[in-house]
Amino acid sequence: MAIHINLLPWREELRKRRERIFYGMLATSVLLGAGVWLITHTELNGRIDYQHDRNQFLKAEIAQLDKKIVKIRKLEATKKRLIARMEVIQKLQQGRPQIVHLFHQFVTTLPDGLYLTSIKEQDSHITITGMAESNARVSNYMENLDGSRWLTDPDLKVIEVKDHNGFRTSNFTLAVQQTSPAASKIAQGGS
Repeated sequence: MAIHINLLPWREELRKRRERIFYGMLATSVLLGAGVWLITHTELNGRIDYQHDRNQFLKAEIAQLDKKIVKIRKLEATKKRLIARMEVIQKLQQGRPQIVHLFHQFVTTLPDGLYLTSIKEQDSHITITGMAESNARVSNYMENLDGSRWLTDPDLKVIEVKDHNGFRTSNFTLAVQQTSPAASKIAQGGS
């Protein structure tokens, strides 16, 4: 007689047990994968949100700095205008006594028989027109101007002899440089 052992139920049970282990491992792997994905996704979204917030903060700060830069540029433009005004005021303040000296020089250097008809000033260049009884008086006037501390380098541009109401007159135009004694001293000391 032969003994028969039925191994089918044992094999079936082993197969079911292996299947349960497989499905358990599969479920564990799926849960573990989902957990890793969830943690990674949350971490990356957190970093993205943090970077987005930083970018927004930087944009806001840049906008504030741009406004400050505009204000600074306006202040610099205002400063330049004020400095230009101050320079004009200083030139006017310095020129106030100089104009008095200039007119005094016109009076003191003017010889008898010579009359001025116009005086034009452009920067430090002065153009003088007038009438004289003779060419010698014009020459004398030029020598007086050359000896002045406030007027230098007289240059005769035009001289015309004309009859004026029965008298012979010399109409002239000459150019002269305006200076000041302080500028003359600086120029002499520097050379």
